[in-house]
Amino acid sequence: MSNISMTANAEPAPMTREEKRVIFASSLGTVFEWYDFYLYGSLSAVIAAQFFSGVNPTAAFIFALMAFAAGFAVRPFGALVFGRLGDMIGRKYTFLVTILIMGLSTFIVGILPNYAAIGIAAPIILIVLRLLQGLALGGEYGGAATYVAEHAPHGRRGNYTAWIQTTATLGLFLSLLIIMGCRLSMSAEAFNDWGWRIPFLVSILLLGISVWIRLMLNESPAFVKMKEEGKHSKAPLTESFGQWSNLKVVLLALFGLVAGQAVVWYTGQFYALFFLTQTLKVDAQTANLLIAGALLIGTPFFIIFGSLSDRIGRKPIIMAGLALAVITYFPLFKGITHFANPALEQAIASAPVVVVADPENCSVQFNPVGTSKFTTSCDIAKAALVKRGVPYSNQAAPAGSVAEIRVGQTVIPSYDASGIATKTEVNLSHGPGHAPAADPKAAGAAFETSLGDALKTAGYPAKADPSQINHIGVLALLVVLVIYVTMVYAPIAAMLVEMFPTRIRYTSMSLPYHIGNGWFGGFLPTTSFAIVAATGDIYSGLWYPIVIAAATFVIGMLFVRDTKDVDIYQHD
Repeated sequence: MSNISMTANAEPAPMTREEKRVIFASSLGTVFEWYDFYLYGSLSAVIAAQFFSGVNPTAAFIFALMAFAAGFAVRPFGALVFGRLGDMIGRKYTFLVTILIMGLSTFIVGILPNYAAIGIAAPIILIVLRLLQGLALGGEYGGAATYVAEHAPHGRRGNYTAWIQTTATLGLFLSLLIIMGCRLSMSAEAFNDWGWRIPFLVSILLLGISVWIRLMLNESPAFVKMKEEGKHSKAPLTESFGQWSNLKVVLLALFGLVAGQAVVWYTGQFYALFFLTQTLKVDAQTANLLIAGALLIGTPFFIIFGSLSDRIGRKPIIMAGLALAVITYFPLFKGITHFANPALEQAIASAPVVVVADPENCSVQFNPVGTSKFTTSCDIAKAALVKRGVPYSNQAAPAGSVAEIRVGQTVIPSYDASGIATKTEVNLSHGPGHAPAADPKAAGAAFETSLGDALKTAGYPAKADPSQINHIGVLALLVVLVIYVTMVYAPIAAMLVEMFPTRIRYTSMSLPYHIGNGWFGGFLPTTSFAIVAATGDIYSGLWYPIVIAAATFVIGMLFVRDTKDVDIYQHD
């Protein structure tokens, strides 16, 4: 058993060698999580070409969506499976299993034959691997946080568990370094053909190191103590979620802490990256470097706020981070626009774009299964603007009228593709009183040309001008967003551990964490993009994290109590 202090009033001793090893070994699993996540993100185009080629576009879209979402969707189920095992047989062996599943799933992607070799089996196997990894991740974080917290001296849990939260940065830089090294060492053709596999294969080294270290670790002191006293749970799922006294705490953890933490986390990093590349049209390399720089600068604040939570409490720091996000997200993202794409900001002010259309002909263009076709004049107009990253407002038009786009004083009529016949249909169906229908390709080309010319004349840039980007200004605002992330995320592991008794801690804390981060957070980019596409306002997607964070703030302030003084050895 680790030689740690269990006395609340004793001065915490310096971190021992074993405690450092505990933190390092536990953090490797989270490094794996982010290393793999960034691999999929950075290599998504190559992976799509390798595994989703040869199927019709709709099926390819569905497979791609499933591959991305699978890991998020199944995390709560992994939390149930491995949380139960962790509370029954121990923390050490359970999260040894989770890292084996994660590491092997990543490695197998590197040797998986592509679509050209084994057909439809390739994307199916890829999705299965993502599911397995998502399940393992559902047990990994809860195990790591519980294991580290139960090794930490009283009064140092915030500091110790905060080290786990820093590993996203390490995973990011490790993936970027290996991908960059591979690209520089071979031709683009070779990398797209087989070189992309190397970063996945390299993960076997991470796996070997982490398994070797974890095998040398002792079981959690709190779990050993509980086991010796015969207090371990024989039915952790029932105790965690079948008894209202504990289920109430689980729900408070989800809606009063984790849901808000998750949306602030994903907004500060992934939605910020999406906003830079997709909305402001900053080139991907510049955007990635800016995000990486913000992460590098902001990462020490995980330790700062984790340690601060040991002194002033977990709740005040988390709630302050949520409140700051709610209050400042709109001005921060408008500031990012000002520094990253000033030409777009100026065009919006001088020549605002308005879509004038019959509201009945306008759809919410959110199509997660890729089967719907948007062919009305309103949908075509809005889709064209969203594709270009051009914000717009909406104005109602008389029923049945064809939509039009107003760029300042210039008017561009849209067209209705649902009423356009093909050349064959024209030849077969025209008769007395029937004028030949327009050629859809010609109508589309004319519309795109007119819109492009009008936007160019009004000063709307096709992409952000690299020479006009204020890199220091953008970086400073991104650092602020990352600091918000550190405020809500640094104390969360310690607080979740302290909210639940040892006998069901692994199970109880894992489920709200992964529902919050896997669902509320993981689907934030998709949800926010749908809001932007529906409203035309490039900032409207921020309402999703703002509303969730505000609701979490209210619930947390009213119903969640601080936990920093809880003695987890007596919290049973």
